[in-house]
Amino acid sequence: MIKIAITGPESTGKSTVAAYLAAQFGTVWVPEYARSYIGNLGREYTLQDIEAIARGQLELERELEPQANKVLFSDTDLLVIKIWSEHAFGHCPAWIEHELRQQDYNLCLLMGVDLPWEPDPQREHPHLRQFFYDWYKQELQTMKVPFVEVKGLQQERLEQARQHVSEFLQNYQAK
Repeated sequence: MIKIAITGPESTGKSTVAAYLAAQFGTVWVPEYARSYIGNLGREYTLQDIEAIARGQLELERELEPQANKVLFSDTDLLVIKIWSEHAFGHCPAWIEHELRQQDYNLCLLMGVDLPWEPDPQREHPHLRQFFYDWYKQELQTMKVPFVEVKGLQQERLEQARQHVSEFLQNYQAK
């Protein structure tokens, strides 16, 4: 099973790209668990909620992986949760950091911040997008995770993501 995570700051098209890639490659994608969790919360989130979201994201990926057709796309990963936790609460629970180091994605697509911001009640930091992008990139480099950057507007972004995945899969199969 080849696993590809779509990661990066808020409002960068992660969900759109994940759904598009899954359709293009005839497989399933793992939605962002935080969307439904926060949507049903009815109060401000806490660090305990972030931990519940991390557990839910991991469980959702485990549930959907058997349905994948050779490739599984994940709309988010534990790096998103780590950065969210560190920014909101000043630290990340050790078990999340441990699980993050155990992630076994073959490739991460780091979504650029060149799309216009789309307001959403769950989004918090329109003015910090570049700050977060740089943070994601640094974390991926530090963790030595294979990643590519995806930029551009709507269709260009989708096509660039598809091309990166196609090239990765060709190189992976050639090994």
